[in-house]
Amino acid sequence: MPRPTAAQLAYGSCTVILSTLAMLLLSQTSSAAGIALIAVAALALGLLVALAVPVRRAAAPRTVPASPAARRTAQEPVGAASVSDN
Repeated sequence: MPRPTAAQLAYGSCTVILSTLAMLLLSQTSSAAGIALIAVAALALGLLVALAVPVRRAAAPRTVPASPAARRTAQEPVGAASVSDN
């Protein structure tokens, strides 16, 4: 299982904190059951946000062609005609 990235942790944590505060202020609940329900809903929302953040994968290292001729061929655009073909 891959580890979460820093962006996923940051977005998820901010979502949990801000959504908890917003729901507590909007609902004006003071019961333990209401606070627990809000906390669970905020955690679920934070998890969904963290999973929705795209994960960047490291690019595979490029290999260098071995011969000089292979390097020239790799640098030419596809379908380019050389000067000596005419």
